Amino acid sequence: MPSKQVVIVGAGPAGLACAEVLSELGDYDITIYEQKPSAARKFLMAGKTGLNISHAEDLNRFISRYDHADWLRPMLETCNAETIQAWMKGLGIESYIGSSGRIFPNEMKAAPLLRAWLKRLHERGVKFHYRHQVLAIQNQSLTVLDLVQQQQHHITVDAIVLACGAVSWPQLGSDGKWQNWLDASIIQPFIASNVGVLVNWSEYLQPIFGQPLKRIQAWVAGQVPQFGEMVISHYGLEGGLVYRCNRDLREAMQTQSPAILYLDLLPDLSQEQILQKLQQGKKQSLNTLWQKIGLDKTKIALIRDVVRKNDWNDAIKMAQHIKQIAIHIQGFRPIEEAISCAGGIRLDALNKHLMLKNSPYIFACGEMLDWDAPTGGYLLTACLATGRTAAQGVHAQLNSD
Repeated sequence: MPSKQVVIVGAGPAGLACAEVLSELGDYDITIYEQKPSAARKFLMAGKTGLNISHAEDLNRFISRYDHADWLRPMLETCNAETIQAWMKGLGIESYIGSSGRIFPNEMKAAPLLRAWLKRLHERGVKFHYRHQVLAIQNQSLTVLDLVQQQQHHITVDAIVLACGAVSWPQLGSDGKWQNWLDASIIQPFIASNVGVLVNWSEYLQPIFGQPLKRIQAWVAGQVPQFGEMVISHYGLEGGLVYRCNRDLREAMQTQSPAILYLDLLPDLSQEQILQKLQQGKKQSLNTLWQKIGLDKTKIALIRDVVRKNDWNDAIKMAQHIKQIAIHIQGFRPIEEAISCAGGIRLDALNKHLMLKNSPYIFACGEMLDWDAPTGGYLLTACLATGRTAAQGVHAQLNSD
């Protein structure tokens, strides 16, 4: 009996995870079409400064980081941090857990892991067609353009898995054109996530653009403060801590604009302790006094830019500002600059195996689905988890007769 043919569209982590699991489940003829010249370009880009692939925190806390936690839970429970570390080890890639709980390969790079992963897939017979762009999908048929030969091919297969990504970093392949293949009613419009926010700084702050605000807490009114760091940029703020506040800021902007992001510049000290230190050092210059209580030059520059000058010599007001300085957020950077996106294929358009309810034998996984998470290993983990789930769904569907 001939092998059943499965096409996966997209050679990012979700697509590769799907191909890997599918190759373990049965004798499938698996082909991956990728419009770029090589696989997982966004994955490689994300790993240039250290590939954070997952997070070792308590599983329930880990799952709570996602906006659709209950929906993702079954997938994340079977593809958790321990599972991912064991999978990496099977590829010859040792990993470690950093002080923040984030999981990194020992070499800190994405390329060795990707090479080992692709080698395994090739050995299992998975076929890759790079520079091949899918133009249309109808039922179980695809129209594919060979971008080198400029020739179109029409292919009919037993199942199709879409792993096309969202719309952030389109130059790396996730251009969102797949939205034209599907009914618009099942797609939640994309919005930027894990992206920088806009602040109207004065010219005074220009010398510290690019400098980090370290060991601070940030929150939106009514939400739990989160600890970390962010960077002051020419347009506003960027970095992991502000990304974790993106969702709360988006919700705040629905009722008020600008939204307010609060920062605690000295979370290790109480407001009373700061007030006491400020009152004890009245005879010193402000810069000297602020440095002595623990504020570095970047935090001092931020205070001078944001806080009214009339408050600088008022110890009571300054203690309040240091513990809850208010930053007015005007908006977000363009979605093309976002690390990830919220929005995508609606979850109610999928069955539990990630098959489209209105298109049997078509499955979807990865960032093209409507879930959102902060950076810190959560995005990659969910891509791997949904890719694996889609593979299991294909296997169940093709063997249900």
